[in-house]
Amino acid sequence: MYNTKPPVFTLAEGQPIPNPGASINLPTFGGGGLITLSDTLLLETLAHFNRERIPERVVHAKAAGALGEFEVTNDISHLTAAKFLNGVGKKTPILFRLSTTGGEKGSADTVRDVRGFSVKFFTEEGNHDIVGNHVPAFFIRDPVLFPSLNRSHKKHPQTNRPDETMFWDFHVHHHESTHALFHLFGSRGVPASVRRVTGFGVHTFKLIAPDNSFKYCKFHFRPVQGVANMSPAEAAQIAVWDFSIQVMEPEQAEKYGRAVFDITKVWPHKDFPLIPVGRMTLNKNPSNYFAEIEQAAFSPSNMVPGIATSPDPMLQARMFAYPDAQRYRLGANYTQLPPNRTVAPVYAPYERDGTGTITSNYDGAPNYVGSMFTPAVRSKSAQEVCHDEWLRGGAVLGLNELRVTAEDFAQPRELWRRVFDDAERRKWVTAVAGSLEGVPEELQRAAIAMFNNVDPEIGRMIGGRLKESARL
Repeated sequence: MYNTKPPVFTLAEGQPIPNPGASINLPTFGGGGLITLSDTLLLETLAHFNRERIPERVVHAKAAGALGEFEVTNDISHLTAAKFLNGVGKKTPILFRLSTTGGEKGSADTVRDVRGFSVKFFTEEGNHDIVGNHVPAFFIRDPVLFPSLNRSHKKHPQTNRPDETMFWDFHVHHHESTHALFHLFGSRGVPASVRRVTGFGVHTFKLIAPDNSFKYCKFHFRPVQGVANMSPAEAAQIAVWDFSIQVMEPEQAEKYGRAVFDITKVWPHKDFPLIPVGRMTLNKNPSNYFAEIEQAAFSPSNMVPGIATSPDPMLQARMFAYPDAQRYRLGANYTQLPPNRTVAPVYAPYERDGTGTITSNYDGAPNYVGSMFTPAVRSKSAQEVCHDEWLRGGAVLGLNELRVTAEDFAQPRELWRRVFDDAERRKWVTAVAGSLEGVPEELQRAAIAMFNNVDPEIGRMIGGRLKESARL
């Protein structure tokens, strides 16, 4: 680890010390001693100990992380100008984090929960983050409900225990969550391992082509599956995911309806097949979990030229909320920390100072915009693009109309009737009924009524299981 001789113990400012495990005492009296303010080692040790824990993430606190690389295997340069997605063989370093959503840092890995699936690409044009989940649909589409959704999945404010009544009380009042509930209570709700988890960008994004045309896009990560019984050699293999996209033409979006930007919906693969792009490989564990994973900060607002946002209200809200949460947790200069530091040159003198600055802070450069003394020039590759969707109805028609309609139950019905087999249906019903056992009867009835909108058979099966449990 060290090229020459072993390091010498020092204080934080580098001054050498004789013994880091002993306070500097005055001569002892009968076994006692006096500590003085001149004992810098003691004061520094205790002061840092009081501050060594940072605020826990409100959601996605429990996580595993690793490092690796992304390699382009299929050229999509005709679809996007994003450099890290162009050129077969192009490699980009990545940082990966997989987390549970509701539990604290000390909670179990094996709970039924949506997993956060986040990937940071360290590109030459800046960091690009895909901050998604391991299921393709989400519970809500109005961002103002996000705090309430997560509180209902956490602990009761009175008992400090997980509470199924809170969980179901929220969802029976927000039927747009039905589709995500089918994924959560299916087999996918409890993944077997980090290596076998799917990843979805969830939101709709835009791919901007070199000619400035665009297509709507969704991101997909699929684990490269191994055999069920692994030999020792196979068990030693690294974790690998195939990265694909779905693409939708703007003209298709105008006819497709609310599902274009509604994250409680998915794009059917039969209409929008997966287009392979590349492969993500995790090949390195962190050297220090706190430094590289706990301090890692992801946000869907981190986009490089060639990829852009869409009129998805949940995406718009997350683009503010995620960086703001990191400023609270890690400080105003969290982007300067090693796991978040871009490999691209950074020049943003209008964002400087603040706690924890570890750069030159732009020396004497002007700290305001519009100075003739700045050495910087404007980017030609990141011009603001204004597409028709922002100016007319078309694809965004009805975006502000968030009422629950029959459309909200169509995809769960397809999942139940055509994707789930009999065994999966029974497992799903068992999981839901088990979760509903201890909640008030009116919530049980409301949950059954919600799922009856998908298929009346579901309500009969859940009701039967609940009655059977009540007799035991």
